[in-house]
Amino acid sequence: MNSLKPRIISRLAGNRIRSIKETTIHPPRYFSINTSSNRSAPREIWTVGILSSLAILAGISIHTYTKNPIQNSTSSDVEKLLEEGRVKRKSREELQEIIEDKKQAMRTRMSAYITKLQEEIVEGLTSLDPSCDFRWDHWERSSGGSGTSCILQEGSVFEKAGVNVSIVHGTLPPTAIQQMRHRLDHDRFGWWDGQEDLPFFACGISLVVHPHNPMAPTVHLNYRYFEILDPAHTPGDKDSKPKLWWFGGGTDLTPSYLFEEDARDFHQHLKKTCDKHDPNYYTEFKAWCDRYFLIPHRNERRGIGGIFFDDLSSDHSPNELFEFVRDLGSEFLPTYLPILERRIWMRYSDHHKRWQQLRRGRYVEFNLVNDRGTKFGLATPGARIESILMSLPLTSRWEYMSNLGTESDSAEKELLDVLKEPKEWA
Repeated sequence: MNSLKPRIISRLAGNRIRSIKETTIHPPRYFSINTSSNRSAPREIWTVGILSSLAILAGISIHTYTKNPIQNSTSSDVEKLLEEGRVKRKSREELQEIIEDKKQAMRTRMSAYITKLQEEIVEGLTSLDPSCDFRWDHWERSSGGSGTSCILQEGSVFEKAGVNVSIVHGTLPPTAIQQMRHRLDHDRFGWWDGQEDLPFFACGISLVVHPHNPMAPTVHLNYRYFEILDPAHTPGDKDSKPKLWWFGGGTDLTPSYLFEEDARDFHQHLKKTCDKHDPNYYTEFKAWCDRYFLIPHRNERRGIGGIFFDDLSSDHSPNELFEFVRDLGSEFLPTYLPILERRIWMRYSDHHKRWQQLRRGRYVEFNLVNDRGTKFGLATPGARIESILMSLPLTSRWEYMSNLGTESDSAEKELLDVLKEPKEWA
């Protein structure tokens, strides 16, 4: 057996570093993903205008409203990055007041919540890696979109982490509405004449964290809210009420090495939160997550799942569903940080890093080939590509006919077995 040369992330509390089973080392070659390559334009493109801003929400499932690519028909839709000193921010206390005020429109409360949650998550991640420096990009679109992207690359603990918030509004043309109508219940559009453009509002938070240590799992989260308004109103009208509305989102865990303790903790937190609001939620949304994150050409899931839901509006009031989404978002740090604290200081070798890079290759495959939101965003001219591709890891790896994961009784094979046949963790 070759001698091991483990990479250890130093920390004052050396006893936090745990040993793992030593394996033969095969020196790796790492390849970065080039996200700037040109892509041919899709053949079937139809005009929507303002909806190009919605591609910014690709990280939070653009397929909420359509699966087709869009072309922006207006050349005046310009993105502007704002200087930090010119950004007007509400304090957390002010945001909390808005969140709790049931007299406020749901779009206002949800926007305040995801803004506050973004700040809390960035603060929580920074607590594990004080040396890290998140880049804050505040952007506005002249056509009706704005948001904040918080990105960290090459920190001590995190190879890459991103927490994005997008808040956009505009009008949907009949073509887009017809597609949405086919996906949703036709009766929900019984009031629409089939001819008019309809005002919309959408907001959401999207997060992906890729740690350096192969023993620490990647995590993904997104929660979103969507409204369609009466054509006589706009999202800016204080008295406007949505004709249609729904929530969507979810969170899932993607480990390179399976620790059942982590899987149970992650899923049990989700089940506890879901059960608080509806006893059927966890079972339904866990199964939905396992279906959605399947990589068909590999016949395996991207990770060990979590929950996933969309079009959530029936059986519960907007306030009840807002509380559900709030509880899920607020449970993220208490769920994920303890898992990170158990894993980010563990000893690992080049062998483990090589496997992590292969698994991240699968992550890239799913996001670029299978994820409907990412595909939609990439096919939308004028979209904020940097935000859409925020979810990709900084480095990934592909090997021709790799033997990793095929050895019986190996840790790699143990993970693959679960990815092919999802387990019940809670």
